Amino acid sequence: MSSSAFIRKNFRRTTLASVVALGAFGASNSFAADATATATGTVIEPIAITKVVDLNFGQFAPGSAGGTVTVATNGDRTASGPILSSTGASAAAAQFDVTGAADATYSIAWSGDTELTDGATNTMTLGRISELTPSASTTVGDVTSGTLTSGAQSIYLGGELTVATAQAAGTYTGNVTVTVEYN
Repeated sequence: MSSSAFIRKNFRRTTLASVVALGAFGASNSFAADATATATGTVIEPIAITKVVDLNFGQFAPGSAGGTVTVATNGDRTASGPILSSTGASAAAAQFDVTGAADATYSIAWSGDTELTDGATNTMTLGRISELTPSASTTVGDVTSGTLTSGAQSIYLGGELTVATAQAAGTYTGNVTVTVEYN
């Protein structure tokens, strides 16, 4: 076989193999399939919280021995020990209003002062009492989650102050911070 015949024969084989390969892999879509997914995202209303009322223990005197003054989440004030009530500023539970996406759940985190101070060196220990509905409960503890029924819910904050026997007279203050976040 001459070299030109050999080249022609190999060229034909190479061309035939290329045509077969192109037919099997490139020119036909008989082995290809595709599908399409829709990408969707929904922006919801950001969660928000607003303080409506501050926590106020009202006026009182320590009496002959120490004790506690408690404000329930419904605003009722009670005392243990010989705490003497006084007229003047009324007791009130704090109220925070939370708004956001309807029926969304959220977490509640508490921070801030665990003592109220008169601005000098005198303090009174604060135990928080929080609920999602106003209640006469005086059990110290924090609510940690809620649900925005119809896009809104309130959080109520009461507390228990520990008053020393010789508690110095003065106005005692502190800050309690509540942070809410979608689950």
